[in-house]
Amino acid sequence: MNSINYDAVKAATSKSRALTAAEVEEFGRKIEAIRSETMAKIGKEDSDYVYKVRNFVRYSEIASRGMLMFGGWIPPVWLLATAMLGVSKIVENMELGHNVMHGQFDWLNDPSLNGANYDWDTVCTGEDWKYTHNYMHHTYTNVIGKDHDIGYGVMRMTRGQKWEPRFLFNVPIGIALSTGFEWLLALQRLELEQLLDGRKSLKEVYVQSRNLRQKMLRQFGKDYVFFPLIAGPMFLPVIAGNFVANLIRNYWSSAVIYCGHFTEDAEMMEDNTENETKAEWYLRQIRGSSNFTGGRIIHFMSGNLSHQIEHHLFPDVPANRYQEMAPKVRAVCAEYGQNYNSASFAKQFASVWVRLAEHSLPDQMVDRLINAKRGIAAKLKGIVARAA
Repeated sequence: MNSINYDAVKAATSKSRALTAAEVEEFGRKIEAIRSETMAKIGKEDSDYVYKVRNFVRYSEIASRGMLMFGGWIPPVWLLATAMLGVSKIVENMELGHNVMHGQFDWLNDPSLNGANYDWDTVCTGEDWKYTHNYMHHTYTNVIGKDHDIGYGVMRMTRGQKWEPRFLFNVPIGIALSTGFEWLLALQRLELEQLLDGRKSLKEVYVQSRNLRQKMLRQFGKDYVFFPLIAGPMFLPVIAGNFVANLIRNYWSSAVIYCGHFTEDAEMMEDNTENETKAEWYLRQIRGSSNFTGGRIIHFMSGNLSHQIEHHLFPDVPANRYQEMAPKVRAVCAEYGQNYNSASFAKQFASVWVRLAEHSLPDQMVDRLINAKRGIAAKLKGIVARAA
């Protein structure tokens, strides 16, 4: 049987049609017009929203920590308080910290909501996050060899990455990354794969990690030393509640991120960014991103990253505007034959693990499985035809 070049097949059967240079530029102008129209409306509605979000985070954390300290020995109280603290951490990270650090609310001139100053409730330092995420990821979205978010250097996401035996563990590594998401994502700036292959020394990693080590100590001290100690006899319920709340945040945050970047239809690209126009950049953001559908709670709990396409297109636009922008972006995509990758959360999440499983195997093995599947399908079709 002939080997199947999966990426060539993917390109040939892409759900997005190829555009001429003129079409790309016109496409870009229409996307830019959506941004300009939205930014012209930014004002009190958006400021009211972000202050409400901040109040929600503050009061939900105070309430949940208070319940753990004074009633954590009562199982229903512990469960409610732990779940509430998990939600508070999710909203602080995704709808407040992530969006504020993109500079979405710098126009308020409020130092506490300025992207350069904000320090969020997670292990990763703001400085590291703004480099790996705001700069590298959003500039080189899904560009192989430049966007470290493609598998975070430990998972294989495309045939553009050479297969190695370690990728057999794609799926368990994905699960482990979700479990320790707060801690493992914080290591991204260190690019530890360079330590493993000899491009970086242990001393270089140690020096580079100075600020990260300080932040890790602060976060660990807050959740697993300070609050448990001041709880006195409630030490165990508090430390257990903090641990589980962090797990809740880790699993949900990683699921949202995976669904926005790792679905089967999210395209990975070779590096052609040197002479890339803004319109071509817009096109790459759409082809490399995924949305998932849901109600207001889903959008709120995901920091509106349920609209990952819009976030990649407009990272500096307040995220609470993405819902109203999405239908306009989708209409432009339909006009130009570009796939607007959106489906239910369950479907997108399942497709992530299919992709991880597929790329965990050597390409030749996947080719044989594809050919075998096609052969079985052809035989079944023949049997049905004969029976008819």
